Amino acid sequence: MNRTSYIALILALAGVTTGSAQARPQTATNVVLVLVDGVRWQEVFRGADCSFIEDREKGGVADSAGFRRRFCRDSLIAARQALMPFLWTTIAEQGALFGDRDQGVPAAITNSMKFSYPGYNEILTGVADPRIDKNDFGLNPNVTVFEWLAGRPGFRGRVRAWGSWDVFDPIFNEPRSGIPVRAGWETPFPGARNDAERELNALWATTTRHWAYMPPDAFLQRAVLQSLRTDRPRILFVGFGEPDEWAHDERYDNYLHTIQATDAYLRELWGWIERTPGYAGKTTLLLTTDHGRGREHRNWSDHGREVDGAEEIWFAALGPGVPRLGHLRTGAPITQAQVAATVAALVGEEWPAFNAGAAPAVDFMSYHSQIPSSDRP
Repeated sequence: MNRTSYIALILALAGVTTGSAQARPQTATNVVLVLVDGVRWQEVFRGADCSFIEDREKGGVADSAGFRRRFCRDSLIAARQALMPFLWTTIAEQGALFGDRDQGVPAAITNSMKFSYPGYNEILTGVADPRIDKNDFGLNPNVTVFEWLAGRPGFRGRVRAWGSWDVFDPIFNEPRSGIPVRAGWETPFPGARNDAERELNALWATTTRHWAYMPPDAFLQRAVLQSLRTDRPRILFVGFGEPDEWAHDERYDNYLHTIQATDAYLRELWGWIERTPGYAGKTTLLLTTDHGRGREHRNWSDHGREVDGAEEIWFAALGPGVPRLGHLRTGAPITQAQVAATVAALVGEEWPAFNAGAAPAVDFMSYHSQIPSSDRP
């Protein structure tokens, strides 16, 4: 055997190919992607804007004293930890957090619409689609990374999508994809298998509906945990929706309350993952939002094409494949379109090999941390 043939054989045995996309080494067994609809980077990195207490017209704070006790602090660090303690004491300490424009670490969408359906499509496909220009667009013509993974070896029957908003059904194109998508007020567990699922079905069926298109996020949290116990998904999508709804209602107090509640849901979810065999030490959590909001008091409750600042988002990651980078200061900007390939890369799959136009996965190793090297594990 000549030298060229020998090298080719070694490369083939190692699974290395040339001239084509290669799957990244698997770093996680499972990925949980959580979306928190319409949460601004300003609250994530600065905490509550307590000037809203005085802005009765655009802030809508009903209990100013209670608002101050819960959210107002003397320092930025204390304020953001008061609002999102799990994010700042666990994810930002043990994982990676992007999007702090005050520190020159931006994260942004690439679509021009600045509202939900285009944002979710970009997140799930890695490509902005200008055809999707309204929330009632209908069935998504694009294959999502979740649909693609559901057909890959090792993932069949192990992909699930849960969301408060009823538009997740067409976003994931449930009829075509075959992914079990539970969204809006549809019965969460058709053919309930146990008492817990029957109780959740009853809750969905009998609760007075404040929003016709979505149940409370607290309901969704309980259903997601039940699905983890019984369905054991490897790839899981969770879409919380209340922050966006309360922002549109110009209730800054309720907007903050639901952000804080979501942070508690994440703590509970991560706690379950970390103590459950098959998930503990094998699961990566990704966390982001579908769009930002206006920067000023006059437009904080709005988003859309004409709203400056609604393109600004944030992104966080925790678990296998994510080095302890903390609150990042240096490195390339993050885009929303990178999420799809990142989900796939974490489980050893190459999404851009299927969708050539998709943005590449986040290269966590290319970033520099603010944490002194002596303090890293």
